[in-house]
Amino acid sequence: MSAVQATPPQVRKTSLNAVHRALGAKMVEFSGWDMPVEYPSSIGCGIVAEHMAVRTGVGIFDVSHMGDIRLSGPGALDAVQHISMNDASRLAVGQAQYSALLYPQGTFVDDVIVHRLGEDDYLLVINAGTREKDFNWVRDNTRQFKCRFEHLSDDFTQIAIQGPKAVNLLQKLTDADLNAVKFYWVARGTVCQLREILIARTGYTAEDGFEIYIPSDEVTSARVWNEIMAAGKEFGAIPCGLGARNTLRLEGKLPLYGHEISDTINVWEAGLDRFCKMEKTEFIGREALEKARAADVTKMLVGLEMVERGIARDGYKVLDDDGREIGYVTSGSPAPFFKKNIALAYVPPRQAVVGSRVKVEIRGQSAGARVVPTPFYKRPKKV
Repeated sequence: MSAVQATPPQVRKTSLNAVHRALGAKMVEFSGWDMPVEYPSSIGCGIVAEHMAVRTGVGIFDVSHMGDIRLSGPGALDAVQHISMNDASRLAVGQAQYSALLYPQGTFVDDVIVHRLGEDDYLLVINAGTREKDFNWVRDNTRQFKCRFEHLSDDFTQIAIQGPKAVNLLQKLTDADLNAVKFYWVARGTVCQLREILIARTGYTAEDGFEIYIPSDEVTSARVWNEIMAAGKEFGAIPCGLGARNTLRLEGKLPLYGHEISDTINVWEAGLDRFCKMEKTEFIGREALEKARAADVTKMLVGLEMVERGIARDGYKVLDDDGREIGYVTSGSPAPFFKKNIALAYVPPRQAVVGSRVKVEIRGQSAGARVVPTPFYKRPKKV
Protein backbone atom coordinates (compact mmCIF):
# COMPACT_ATOMS: atom_id res chain seq x y z
CA MET A 1 0.00 0.00 0.00
CA SER A 2 1.22 3.52 -0.74
CA ALA A 3 1.95 5.83 2.13
CA VAL A 4 -0.74 8.30 3.09
CA GLN A 5 0.19 11.74 1.80
CA ALA A 6 -0.39 14.64 4.17
CA THR A 7 -2.59 17.34 2.70
CA PRO A 8 -0.60 20.59 2.55
CA PRO A 9 -2.20 23.41 4.52
CA GLN A 10 -4.24 25.73 2.36
CA VAL A 11 -2.81 29.21 1.97
CA ARG A 12 -5.38 31.76 3.10
CA LYS A 13 -6.30 34.96 1.29
CA THR A 14 -7.48 38.28 2.67
CA SER A 15 -10.53 39.99 1.19
CA LEU A 16 -8.17 42.29 -0.70
CA ASN A 17 -6.21 39.53 -2.44
CA ALA A 18 -7.75 40.23 -5.85
CA VAL A 19 -6.96 43.95 -5.46
CA HIS A 20 -3.28 43.22 -4.77
CA ARG A 21 -3.03 40.92 -7.77
CA ALA A 22 -4.73 43.44 -10.03
CA LEU A 23 -2.09 45.98 -8.98
CA GLY A 24 0.66 43.53 -9.97
CA ALA A 25 1.94 42.96 -6.44
CA LYS A 26 4.64 40.37 -5.85
CA MET A 27 2.86 37.82 -3.67
CA VAL A 28 4.48 35.52 -1.11
CA GLU A 29 3.31 32.99 1.46
CA PHE A 30 3.61 34.56 4.91
CA SER A 31 2.45 32.68 8.00
CA GLY A 32 -0.05 30.73 5.92
CA TRP A 33 -1.34 33.79 4.05
CA ASP A 34 -0.93 34.90 0.42
CA MET A 35 0.34 38.43 0.98
CA PRO A 36 1.92 41.24 -1.08
CA VAL A 37 5.61 41.73 -0.33
CA GLU A 38 5.94 44.74 -2.66
CA TYR A 39 4.18 46.45 -5.55
CA PRO A 40 5.73 47.09 -8.98
CA SER A 41 7.95 50.05 -9.79
CA SER A 42 5.67 50.73 -12.76
CA ILE A 43 3.17 52.28 -10.33
CA GLY A 44 5.86 54.07 -8.34
CA CYS A 45 6.33 51.36 -5.74
CA GLY A 46 9.00 48.87 -4.64
CA ILE A 47 10.25 48.33 -1.10
CA VAL A 48 12.39 51.48 -0.91
CA ALA A 49 9.72 53.72 -2.44
CA GLU A 50 7.06 52.23 -0.17
CA HIS A 51 9.27 52.67 2.89
CA MET A 52 10.00 56.31 2.06
CA ALA A 53 6.34 57.05 1.32
CA VAL A 54 5.51 56.07 4.90
CA ARG A 55 8.40 58.06 6.36
CA THR A 56 7.63 61.23 4.39
CA GLY A 57 3.99 60.99 3.31
CA VAL A 58 1.56 58.11 3.57
CA GLY A 59 1.42 54.42 2.68
CA ILE A 60 -1.48 51.95 2.72
CA PHE A 61 -1.16 48.36 4.00
CA ASP A 62 -3.48 45.37 4.05
CA VAL A 63 -2.96 43.86 7.51
CA SER A 64 -6.07 41.69 7.54
CA HIS A 65 -3.96 38.63 8.32
CA MET A 66 -3.65 39.86 11.90
CA GLY A 67 -5.83 38.17 14.52
CA ASP A 68 -8.49 39.63 16.79
CA ILE A 69 -9.73 38.28 20.13
CA ARG A 70 -12.50 39.93 22.13
CA LEU A 71 -12.96 39.44 25.87
CA SER A 72 -16.11 40.94 27.35
CA GLY A 73 -18.18 40.68 30.51
CA PRO A 74 -17.73 41.39 34.22
CA GLY A 75 -14.54 39.31 34.47
CA ALA A 76 -12.91 40.62 31.29
CA LEU A 77 -10.43 42.93 33.02
CA ASP A 78 -9.34 40.20 35.45
CA ALA A 79 -8.84 37.86 32.49
CA VAL A 80 -6.75 40.37 30.55
CA GLN A 81 -4.68 41.13 33.65
CA HIS A 82 -4.03 37.42 34.18
CA ILE A 83 -2.81 36.67 30.67
CA SER A 84 -0.90 39.87 29.80
CA MET A 85 2.16 41.58 31.28
CA ASN A 86 1.11 45.23 31.02
CA ASP A 87 -1.45 46.79 33.37
CA ALA A 88 -4.80 46.97 31.60
CA SER A 89 -6.41 48.54 34.67
CA ARG A 90 -4.69 51.78 33.65
CA LEU A 91 -6.61 51.93 30.37
CA ALA A 92 -9.45 54.39 29.97
CA VAL A 93 -12.29 53.42 27.65
CA GLY A 94 -10.96 54.15 24.18
CA GLN A 95 -7.30 53.63 25.06
CA ALA A 96 -4.85 50.94 23.88
CA GLN A 97 -1.52 49.60 25.11
CA TYR A 98 1.33 47.41 23.92
CA SER A 99 1.61 44.21 25.94
CA ALA A 100 2.51 40.54 25.66
CA LEU A 101 1.19 37.10 26.53
CA LEU A 102 3.79 35.12 28.47
CA TYR A 103 4.44 31.48 29.27
CA PRO A 104 4.92 30.54 32.94
CA GLN A 105 8.71 30.67 32.35
CA GLY A 106 8.47 34.38 31.43
CA THR A 107 9.05 33.90 27.69
CA PHE A 108 6.74 35.03 24.91
CA VAL A 109 3.57 33.45 23.61
CA ASP A 110 3.17 36.61 21.50
CA ASP A 111 3.14 40.37 21.75
CA VAL A 112 -0.27 42.04 21.46
CA ILE A 113 -2.10 45.35 21.40
CA VAL A 114 -4.83 45.53 24.07
CA HIS A 115 -7.69 47.93 23.29
CA ARG A 116 -10.29 48.85 25.89
CA LEU A 117 -13.45 49.35 23.83
CA GLY A 118 -15.94 49.61 26.68
CA GLU A 119 -16.32 49.31 30.43
CA ASP A 120 -15.97 45.50 30.29
CA ASP A 121 -14.92 45.08 26.67
CA TYR A 122 -11.35 44.38 25.47
CA LEU A 123 -9.95 43.64 22.00
CA LEU A 124 -6.59 41.89 21.67
CA VAL A 125 -4.88 42.23 18.29
CA ILE A 126 -2.42 39.39 17.75
CA ASN A 127 0.09 38.35 15.09
CA ALA A 128 -0.75 36.31 12.02
CA GLY A 129 2.03 33.79 12.54
CA THR A 130 0.82 32.87 16.02
CA ARG A 131 -2.94 33.10 15.50
CA GLU A 132 -4.08 29.59 16.43
CA LYS A 133 -1.57 29.26 19.27
CA ASP A 134 -2.71 32.59 20.71
CA PHE A 135 -6.40 31.76 20.42
CA ASN A 136 -5.88 28.50 22.25
CA TRP A 137 -3.69 30.12 24.91
CA VAL A 138 -6.13 32.92 25.65
CA ARG A 139 -9.15 30.62 25.67
CA ASP A 140 -7.51 27.99 27.88
CA ASN A 141 -6.22 30.55 30.38
CA THR A 142 -9.38 32.63 30.78
CA ARG A 143 -11.91 29.85 31.43
CA GLN A 144 -12.00 30.64 35.16
CA PHE A 145 -13.15 34.22 34.59
CA LYS A 146 -16.68 35.47 33.97
CA CYS A 147 -16.10 36.71 30.47
CA ARG A 148 -17.01 35.87 26.91
CA PHE A 149 -14.27 34.78 24.50
CA GLU A 150 -14.79 35.63 20.81
CA HIS A 151 -12.57 34.90 17.84
CA LEU A 152 -13.25 37.86 15.53
CA SER A 153 -10.30 37.60 13.15
CA ASP A 154 -12.34 36.73 10.08
CA ASP A 155 -14.89 39.47 10.78
CA PHE A 156 -12.61 42.32 9.74
CA THR A 157 -10.56 43.62 6.89
CA GLN A 158 -7.85 45.65 8.63
CA ILE A 159 -6.26 48.46 6.65
CA ALA A 160 -3.30 50.45 7.97
CA ILE A 161 -2.88 54.06 6.82
CA GLN A 162 0.59 55.06 7.95
CA GLY A 163 2.79 58.13 7.76
CA PRO A 164 2.86 61.83 8.68
CA LYS A 165 0.07 62.59 6.18
CA ALA A 166 -2.15 59.68 7.28
CA VAL A 167 -4.33 61.94 9.40
CA ASN A 168 -4.93 64.30 6.46
CA LEU A 169 -5.88 61.42 4.17
CA LEU A 170 -8.20 59.58 6.55
CA GLN A 171 -9.91 62.79 7.72
CA LYS A 172 -11.26 63.20 4.18
CA LEU A 173 -13.10 59.88 4.56
CA THR A 174 -14.48 59.98 8.09
CA ASP A 175 -16.70 62.12 10.32
CA ALA A 176 -14.55 61.30 13.37
CA ASP A 177 -12.34 64.13 14.63
CA LEU A 178 -8.98 62.45 14.18
CA ASN A 179 -7.04 65.28 15.79
CA ALA A 180 -8.86 64.39 19.01
CA VAL A 181 -7.60 60.80 18.83
CA LYS A 182 -4.24 60.52 20.56
CA PHE A 183 -1.56 57.97 19.71
CA TYR A 184 -2.64 54.56 21.06
CA TRP A 185 -6.26 55.65 21.44
CA VAL A 186 -9.26 54.50 19.43
CA ALA A 187 -12.50 56.03 18.20
CA ARG A 188 -15.56 55.00 16.24
CA GLY A 189 -16.99 56.84 13.29
CA THR A 190 -18.30 56.63 9.76
CA VAL A 191 -15.56 55.70 7.29
CA CYS A 192 -16.30 55.55 3.55
CA GLN A 193 -20.03 55.52 4.32
CA LEU A 194 -19.66 52.62 6.76
CA ARG A 195 -20.96 53.41 10.24
CA GLU A 196 -19.47 52.58 13.62
CA ILE A 197 -16.05 51.66 12.23
CA LEU A 198 -13.24 51.15 14.74
CA ILE A 199 -10.40 53.60 14.08
CA ALA A 200 -7.20 52.99 16.06
CA ARG A 201 -4.25 55.38 16.04
CA THR A 202 -1.76 52.53 16.08
CA GLY A 203 0.62 50.83 13.66
CA TYR A 204 3.79 48.84 13.12
CA THR A 205 5.91 51.38 11.24
CA ALA A 206 7.31 53.72 13.95
CA GLU A 207 5.22 56.45 12.32
CA ASP A 208 1.95 58.17 13.06
CA GLY A 209 -1.01 56.48 11.46
CA PHE A 210 -4.27 54.62 11.81
CA GLU A 211 -5.64 51.12 11.49
CA ILE A 212 -9.29 50.77 10.51
CA TYR A 213 -11.47 47.69 10.94
CA ILE A 214 -14.14 47.28 8.25
CA PRO A 215 -16.44 44.37 7.26
CA SER A 216 -14.44 41.61 5.61
CA ASP A 217 -16.50 40.94 2.47
CA GLU A 218 -14.56 41.39 -0.76
CA VAL A 219 -16.83 43.99 -2.37
CA THR A 220 -16.81 46.33 0.64
CA SER A 221 -13.09 45.82 1.25
CA ALA A 222 -12.18 46.61 -2.36
CA ARG A 223 -14.42 49.69 -2.41
CA VAL A 224 -12.89 51.12 0.77
CA TRP A 225 -9.33 50.36 -0.37
CA ASN A 226 -9.95 52.11 -3.69
CA GLU A 227 -11.56 55.12 -2.00
CA ILE A 228 -8.57 55.43 0.34
CA MET A 229 -6.15 55.28 -2.58
CA ALA A 230 -8.17 57.86 -4.54
CA ALA A 231 -8.34 60.22 -1.55
CA GLY A 232 -4.60 59.77 -1.03
CA LYS A 233 -3.48 60.84 -4.49
CA GLU A 234 -2.93 64.43 -3.39
CA PHE A 235 -0.65 63.17 -0.60
CA GLY A 236 1.32 60.76 -2.79
CA ALA A 237 -0.19 57.66 -1.13
CA ILE A 238 0.95 54.30 -2.50
CA PRO A 239 0.16 50.69 -1.56
CA CYS A 240 2.78 49.04 0.65
CA GLY A 241 3.66 45.40 1.22
CA LEU A 242 5.35 43.24 3.83
CA GLY A 243 8.83 44.19 2.65
CA ALA A 244 8.44 47.84 3.62
CA ARG A 245 6.51 46.87 6.73
CA ASN A 246 9.57 44.90 7.85
CA THR A 247 12.17 47.59 7.13
CA LEU A 248 9.98 50.23 8.80
CA ARG A 249 9.50 48.21 11.98
CA LEU A 250 13.23 47.36 12.04
CA GLU A 251 14.20 51.03 11.95
CA GLY A 252 11.82 51.56 14.87
CA LYS A 253 13.12 48.51 16.78
CA LEU A 254 9.64 47.00 16.87
CA PRO A 255 9.94 43.29 17.71
CA LEU A 256 8.83 40.46 15.45
CA TYR A 257 7.82 37.11 16.92
CA GLY A 258 10.31 34.38 16.07
CA HIS A 259 13.06 36.97 15.75
CA GLU A 260 13.41 39.44 18.65
CA ILE A 261 10.88 37.62 20.85
CA SER A 262 10.06 33.92 21.13
CA ASP A 263 9.31 31.12 23.57
CA THR A 264 13.02 31.00 24.47
CA ILE A 265 13.54 34.73 25.12
CA ASN A 266 12.32 36.47 28.26
CA VAL A 267 11.14 40.02 28.81
CA TRP A 268 14.39 41.32 30.33
CA GLU A 269 16.52 39.95 27.49
CA ALA A 270 14.24 41.53 24.89
CA GLY A 271 14.47 44.92 26.61
CA LEU A 272 10.69 45.20 26.95
CA ASP A 273 10.64 45.65 30.72
CA ARG A 274 9.01 49.10 30.46
CA PHE A 275 5.84 47.34 29.31
CA CYS A 276 5.98 44.68 32.02
CA LYS A 277 4.25 45.87 35.18
CA MET A 278 5.70 43.73 37.94
CA GLU A 279 3.70 45.68 40.52
CA LYS A 280 0.59 43.83 39.37
CA THR A 281 -0.30 41.23 41.99
CA GLU A 282 -0.43 38.32 39.56
CA PHE A 283 -0.02 37.42 35.89
CA ILE A 284 1.26 34.39 34.02
CA GLY A 285 5.07 34.46 33.97
CA ARG A 286 5.50 36.93 36.81
CA GLU A 287 7.14 34.49 39.24
CA ALA A 288 9.68 33.34 36.67
CA LEU A 289 10.46 36.94 35.74
CA GLU A 290 11.13 37.78 39.38
CA LYS A 291 13.73 35.02 39.49
CA ALA A 292 15.20 35.99 36.12
CA ARG A 293 15.52 39.61 37.20
CA ALA A 294 17.51 38.57 40.26
CA ALA A 295 19.87 36.46 38.12
CA ASP A 296 22.44 37.75 35.66
CA VAL A 297 21.13 38.43 32.15
CA THR A 298 23.27 36.48 29.69
CA LYS A 299 22.17 38.21 26.48
CA MET A 300 20.76 41.59 25.49
CA LEU A 301 19.10 42.88 22.34
CA VAL A 302 21.14 45.63 20.68
CA GLY A 303 21.19 47.65 17.51
CA LEU A 304 24.04 47.19 15.05
CA GLU A 305 25.22 49.45 12.27
CA MET A 306 27.54 47.88 9.72
CA VAL A 307 30.81 49.78 9.40
CA GLU A 308 32.19 47.47 6.73
CA ARG A 309 30.62 46.29 3.50
CA GLY A 310 27.91 43.69 4.00
CA ILE A 311 24.32 43.17 5.12
CA ALA A 312 23.69 41.37 8.40
CA ARG A 313 20.80 39.01 7.72
CA ASP A 314 18.55 37.14 10.14
CA GLY A 315 20.39 34.26 11.81
CA TYR A 316 23.93 35.37 10.98
CA LYS A 317 26.54 34.84 13.72
CA VAL A 318 27.91 37.77 15.72
CA LEU A 319 31.63 37.43 16.56
CA ASP A 320 34.09 39.13 18.88
CA ASP A 321 37.46 40.53 17.77
CA ASP A 322 39.03 37.08 18.04
CA GLY A 323 36.41 35.51 15.78
CA ARG A 324 34.58 33.70 18.57
CA GLU A 325 30.81 33.40 18.22
CA ILE A 326 29.11 35.53 20.88
CA GLY A 327 25.60 36.06 19.56
CA TYR A 328 23.29 36.16 16.56
CA VAL A 329 21.38 38.56 14.36
CA THR A 330 17.61 38.52 14.82
CA SER A 331 16.71 40.94 12.00
CA GLY A 332 18.85 42.79 9.49
CA SER A 333 18.54 44.69 6.23
CA PRO A 334 19.39 47.94 4.51
CA ALA A 335 17.64 50.89 6.18
CA PRO A 336 16.14 52.96 3.34
CA PHE A 337 15.68 56.11 5.43
CA PHE A 338 19.29 56.16 6.64
CA LYS A 339 20.90 54.53 3.59
CA LYS A 340 22.85 52.27 5.94
CA ASN A 341 22.86 48.56 6.74
CA ILE A 342 21.43 47.90 10.21
CA ALA A 343 20.48 44.94 12.35
CA LEU A 344 19.16 43.83 15.72
CA ALA A 345 21.17 41.16 17.52
CA TYR A 346 21.52 39.34 20.82
CA VAL A 347 24.97 39.67 22.39
CA PRO A 348 26.42 39.28 25.92
CA PRO A 349 26.06 42.33 28.21
CA ARG A 350 29.75 43.19 27.96
CA GLN A 351 29.36 43.68 24.18
CA ALA A 352 26.02 45.49 24.51
CA VAL A 353 27.50 48.87 25.42
CA VAL A 354 26.91 51.55 22.79
CA GLY A 355 30.07 52.00 20.77
CA SER A 356 31.24 48.39 21.18
CA ARG A 357 32.78 46.85 18.06
CA VAL A 358 31.75 43.39 16.90
CA LYS A 359 31.82 41.42 13.67
CA VAL A 360 29.09 39.68 11.70
CA GLU A 361 29.83 36.51 9.76
CA ILE A 362 28.53 36.98 6.22
CA ARG A 363 28.94 34.03 3.86
CA GLY A 364 32.09 32.84 5.62
CA GLN A 365 33.66 36.30 5.91
CA SER A 366 33.54 38.69 8.86
CA ALA A 367 32.40 42.29 8.49
CA GLY A 368 32.77 44.96 11.15
CA ALA A 369 29.79 46.46 12.98
CA ARG A 370 29.25 48.70 15.98
CA VAL A 371 26.58 48.84 18.65
CA VAL A 372 24.44 51.95 18.27
CA PRO A 373 21.53 53.47 20.23
CA THR A 374 18.03 52.21 19.46
CA PRO A 375 15.50 52.73 18.12
CA PHE A 376 17.37 53.65 14.97
CA TYR A 377 14.47 55.89 13.94
CA LYS A 378 12.35 58.17 16.10
CA ARG A 379 9.35 59.97 14.71
CA PRO A 380 9.96 63.74 14.65
CA LYS A 381 8.00 65.62 17.27
CA LYS A 382 5.34 67.98 16.01
CA VAL A 383 6.26 71.62 16.39
